[in-house]
Amino acid sequence: MTDTLSDRLQNCYTGVVHDVMRAMGLRDFTLPPRLRPLMPERAMAGPAFTILGKVDPTADAHETLLAWTGLLSKCPAGHIWTNQPNDGTVAHMGELSAETLRDKGVRGAVVDGMIRDANFLIELGFQTWHHGYTPRDIVSWWLPAATQVEIRVGEVDIAPGDYLLGDRDGLVRIPQGIIEDVLEKSEAAINTESEIRKAIRAGTDPQQAYLKYGKF
Repeated sequence: MTDTLSDRLQNCYTGVVHDVMRAMGLRDFTLPPRLRPLMPERAMAGPAFTILGKVDPTADAHETLLAWTGLLSKCPAGHIWTNQPNDGTVAHMGELSAETLRDKGVRGAVVDGMIRDANFLIELGFQTWHHGYTPRDIVSWWLPAATQVEIRVGEVDIAPGDYLLGDRDGLVRIPQGIIEDVLEKSEAAINTESEIRKAIRAGTDPQQAYLKYGKF
């Protein structure tokens, strides 16, 4: 069921999902534009596996790597690795981690921070959202504080299991409890937009198209 919903969502696009959720009276669901996809041509959708992190310069190398590999073990297939590291200094996704997650069936990653090994991630086809690059890793610097807790990215609160949709335009969060309603409305809106597109191509005045379909 989760994969079916994720695939349906991935066939939508952020603009129409945004408009549907705005019309439903929802607010604060668009993630900040500082987050960009490593592969802009590829959409990504799925439920969030949430991670909350903290900087700890006193942690030793073994402690940080043990904690990190433990995180990789916890992330379930069909989900999106969604990390609020509370750090902009070191990379929070790299080649071996991405390969591990991809091979487990994880759909991609959202990191409100830096990544590294970008060329390898592209070769792996592991879609990763981020806001910068650095070769520096987490060793002796960063630790996870909690998993599967509510995190905040920009003005957006993301609970475990909330759905994320990302494409070239940006990222949106859909609360888990309304995903089916949002999907049905988004799919209907896409069909309506197709009708408007046909009308415009046939020479219909744009204002008349708007008045006829109630959308533009």
